[in-house]
Amino acid sequence: MSTTAAHAATRVDNPFVGAGVYVNPEWSAKAAAEPGGSAVSNQPTAVWMDRIAAINGVNGGMGLRDHLNAAVQQAAGKPYVFQVVIYDLPGRDCAALASNGELGPTDLPRYKSEFIDPIAAILADPAYANLRIVTTVEIDSLPNLVTNAGGTATATANCDVMKANGNYINGVGYALAKLGAIPNVYNYVDAGHHGWLGWDSNLQPAIDTIKQAATASGSTVNNVQGFIVNTANYSALHETNFTVGDSVNGTSVRQSKWVDWNQYVDEASYAKAWRTKAIASGFNSNIGMLIDTSRNGWGGANRPTGPGPKTSVDAYVDGGRIDRRFQTGNWCNQSGAGLGERPKAAPEDGIAAYVWVKPPGESDGASQAIANDEGKGFDRMCDPTYTGNPRNNNNMSGALPNAPLAGAWFSAQFQELLKNAYPALGTGGTTDTTAPTAPTGLAATATSSSVALTWTASTDNVGVTGYDVYRGGTLIGSTNSTSFSDTGLTASTAYSYTVKAKDAAGNVSAASAALSVTTSAGGTTDTTPPSTPTNLAATTTSSSASLTWGASTDNVGVTGYNVYRGGTLIGSTTSTSYTDSGLSAATAYSYTVKAKDAAGNLSAAAAVTATTQAGSGTGSAGCTATYKVSSDWGAGFNADVTVTAGNTAIKSWKVTWTYAGNQQVTNLWNGTVSQSGQSVTVNNAGYNGAVAANGTTSFGFGASYSGSNAVPTLTCTATS
Repeated sequence: MSTTAAHAATRVDNPFVGAGVYVNPEWSAKAAAEPGGSAVSNQPTAVWMDRIAAINGVNGGMGLRDHLNAAVQQAAGKPYVFQVVIYDLPGRDCAALASNGELGPTDLPRYKSEFIDPIAAILADPAYANLRIVTTVEIDSLPNLVTNAGGTATATANCDVMKANGNYINGVGYALAKLGAIPNVYNYVDAGHHGWLGWDSNLQPAIDTIKQAATASGSTVNNVQGFIVNTANYSALHETNFTVGDSVNGTSVRQSKWVDWNQYVDEASYAKAWRTKAIASGFNSNIGMLIDTSRNGWGGANRPTGPGPKTSVDAYVDGGRIDRRFQTGNWCNQSGAGLGERPKAAPEDGIAAYVWVKPPGESDGASQAIANDEGKGFDRMCDPTYTGNPRNNNNMSGALPNAPLAGAWFSAQFQELLKNAYPALGTGGTTDTTAPTAPTGLAATATSSSVALTWTASTDNVGVTGYDVYRGGTLIGSTNSTSFSDTGLTASTAYSYTVKAKDAAGNVSAASAALSVTTSAGGTTDTTPPSTPTNLAATTTSSSASLTWGASTDNVGVTGYNVYRGGTLIGSTTSTSYTDSGLSAATAYSYTVKAKDAAGNLSAAAAVTATTQAGSGTGSAGCTATYKVSSDWGAGFNADVTVTAGNTAIKSWKVTWTYAGNQQVTNLWNGTVSQSGQSVTVNNAGYNGAVAANGTTSFGFGASYSGSNAVPTLTCTATS
């Protein structure tokens, strides 16, 4: 029987079903060498062909044939999948810099003859005929032609060049045709992720662009066995605490700043919708979807356990969302990310497999410029101090510091992924029965009423998730850090403390060595003020303003909060909320809140402006607006404005204010802005002018300034 006939008889719709998957020994060795890495070092990951030199091996490493030979040995005659990423298009990653490639925008002939042709020749070797070779074809390329070229708000000059010269389309078409001619190759084309293409204006155009490539350079749609989403990205597999159909007080989840009018909130729903639309667009009905789950677990102590509060749609989404990034456009070495679902065949309807295409622990890009011979530049999205660009709605990058070049081993990232794995390591896989080491170096400083403890971090085979603190054998609290303050103590009294570490599997360490601490005599002067209250926000009626804020901290203890209206103290509270009543309708009020401690120290003030609603029965549609600075880096800031309709639904709204300083709005989302001198006017966008009675919508903006940055008083007008 010929090789081709043998393959034709054994070809399957889903190559992952009933098959083992190749474990890259180079990645496995790096993972196993990390503390706790042996828990995942046997997981299958993809081999990346990201430059011509990778075909034969770089710096003494394994080349493509070496990996295929190892896969044949691992298979031992059984069905076996070998995953390989094809990633070296001319002008690669036109909207980013960290993963730019070696080939220039016009180097399509080299791409064909020096990259695709040699790879195809190796994959077609009869020695590998029994492997099911799964390719991931040119991540991030074709979606860039939709969102980052052709006059879009996020267009780049490099993407405009690649859209105009057609080398992405023709390069992908050539790769699909050449690789698709090999009977045991299964091509999966990159389809971005929901936070990139999940809007109606992006999704169908992206499918159309990929179909154009799939039928270019002699290829047909028969060369596409499916698509892969979330490749080397961080989007959550399932957002379990909210859906795109939810609403809060009449406001759709789609209007939240996080969802931003997207049709999808997670990768599973996006992948299934993509498959349905792709089939309707002419791709074969048996196509499957792959989801890269290598780094989208978002577990650990910060993983929400339920929905957020229904005080506003943003609070509801932000309090419950699994994905903890600043924004879904953030893609580089994300802080807080964790390993996701382990690779698995046919895990849910329409999904061919969960896969680990991006090997965990390999950097997305350098956090600062590093000279190299790989054509990889420095992208500010990999800089943890970067405040963003239009492609991530001008949010902080969320990147880890001290990162090496893209593809290089990044130990700190790997440890972060282990610590935040979800499912946690030891669930759905190898059981973790190893307890962390006992904390060491327990030390303390004391006042007459408090003890501040610090200790040296414990280690664990998987990852430490927190610490329990005991006073005299009684558990008094837990913390994720290596410090804890015990307050409300008696002066001149001895106390004994121990600390135990714990991990995600519930293993608890032995206790630290006990530390005896005696509080000081009464009368010690405390001169340290509490921290400033955070996230001060207001909701209003026609006659009241309800304030909420995040709790302050103090070296001894916060005893309460003073609330001021227009600089005048109007009340105090021991909670983190306060309602000011008896106000006038449709009137702007300025509030500040200060935390205080037992010694009378006051924190700096948090400020917010709130406008009461129009009184009922006035016949006025009415609206109010509240203004909150979300981040401030000295020379600029980001702010969020929430618009709340009165007791009558509105069809459009306008918010105006006048700055006291030299603030200049530089960009704005979810509205249209004009500024003349210090006066700013924002009108609704076409999609968010209509707001239900007592419902909310929002807009945000970035601005520059020097000197002071006082919160202005806002005026909101509306039409019904």
